Amino acid sequence: MKIVFATNNPNKLEEAQELLPFFNIVGLKDIGCNEDIPETENTLKGNAKLKATFVKEKFGVNCFSDDTGLEVEVLDGAPGVFSARYAGASANAEENMNKLLVALKNKTNRKAQFRTVIALAFDGEEFTFEGICKGTILENKVGEKGFGYDPIFIPEDSDKTFAEMSMEEKSTISHRGKAIKKLVTFLHTLRF
Repeated sequence: MKIVFATNNPNKLEEAQELLPFFNIVGLKDIGCNEDIPETENTLKGNAKLKATFVKEKFGVNCFSDDTGLEVEVLDGAPGVFSARYAGASANAEENMNKLLVALKNKTNRKAQFRTVIALAFDGEEFTFEGICKGTILENKVGEKGFGYDPIFIPEDSDKTFAEMSMEEKSTISHRGKAIKKLVTFLHTLRF
């Protein structure tokens, strides 16, 4: 069964393909969608649904989309839904991390969580799945793997940042991994 993952991020696509080996998961470029789908909602769930619905309506294919936010306790959940553009609309991961590290300077409470919401537009219906990974924001970047805030986030009960983990290690405990596992369970109920 072919399902589109509404992303142009090759790291996210590869992660989803590893977690969904029984499905043919393709990205936006694979269906000829070169548009930048705007994330105009003010919640992760809203953005995820917006992207999945856009692809389903325009291309007529079953699609899932995600939106992820890093929610820092002492910052009242910021950067949250604005995680990808925390340091500005055209900011890169390095700039976003640097802004966050400055915001947390001299803060003792460094608790945070990554939260992913996946929206699935499938055969005329919509479904959502959520995954959370709790952890701590480090004072310095550690590791070369991963993407986004991975070098400064260390999950609970781990001695490694996401940026130090292999994709297999990360996907067993990550927010996206947890949400995708819920999606997988749901898809298997439809498939078998």
